[in-house]
Amino acid sequence: MFRAVIGTLGYVVRAGRVLLVHRQRAGDDHQGKWNGLGGKLEPGEDAAACLKRELREEAGIDVTSLRLRGTVAWPGFGSDGSDWFGLVFLVDAFDGEPPERNDDGPLRWVPLAGLGDLPMWEGDRHFLPLVFDGGPQFHAVIPYRDGQVIPEGVAVTRI
Repeated sequence: MFRAVIGTLGYVVRAGRVLLVHRQRAGDDHQGKWNGLGGKLEPGEDAAACLKRELREEAGIDVTSLRLRGTVAWPGFGSDGSDWFGLVFLVDAFDGEPPERNDDGPLRWVPLAGLGDLPMWEGDRHFLPLVFDGGPQFHAVIPYRDGQVIPEGVAVTRI
């Protein structure tokens, strides 16, 4: 049975750039990687409210426009082997200005064309282009074992 931690992942865009965090906190499972922003749903919270809360906490911005771009199932992704399920959003309007860093590390506006050059989770490379291409929504299954993608299990579908 698939029982997953449910979370949101947001990609904030402005003028051909996307806001990412370079995770540097000691002991962080994501340490050294560039990520979008987001986090776990709290009890009774819907996905949009979760993402808005997380972006307020992590980037000091208030989201005024967001679009669900897709969903991702990450079986075995957690450092303890736990399964994750994420709702992936594109944020194209907001109020406020992000700080230079948050508790996880520096925040940077990265050109969309340069995303592929950054150290990130290998699985992100399977769905990240679909977040920004304006096409139909997607669903991806990206299984992990011991922090590595299981390539034969990867499936990405437009929905």
